Amino acid sequence: MAARPWVTPDEVRAYSDRESVINRTDEKLAIDIMRAEQYVISYTRRLFEDDEEFPTVPEPVKIAVILIAEAYAAYAVDFSNGSGTYKSESFDDYSYTLADTEDIIGNLDLGSLLEAFILPLTKNTVTMRMRKL
Repeated sequence: MAARPWVTPDEVRAYSDRESVINRTDEKLAIDIMRAEQYVISYTRRLFEDDEEFPTVPEPVKIAVILIAEAYAAYAVDFSNGSGTYKSESFDDYSYTLADTEDIIGNLDLGSLLEAFILPLTKNTVTMRMRKL
């Protein structure tokens, strides 16, 4: 049985080269790790709890959680400082700005790490048989 959290804040700090992530508090990194684990669970459709196939969390899954948690931490720090990536558009005196979080996770190339652990979608189909009366 894989107990959560799967990784620790110290493992995220050990991986990261960013000072903003290294200096982040344990409480905030724990939330980033929890979000990363939930992302992996949603992506793979697997809880890794009470799983006979994987009694412990596989190493590629842990690496993916570390990568995602570091990205979440860096993203949070960058946007709190106002130095994050923005997409903006302006027209005359009207303008708006959007922040795109999907680019952060999409650029990590997690498919190669998590592909072997994805559960197939179950098809909920209805078979209807008719007969002549």
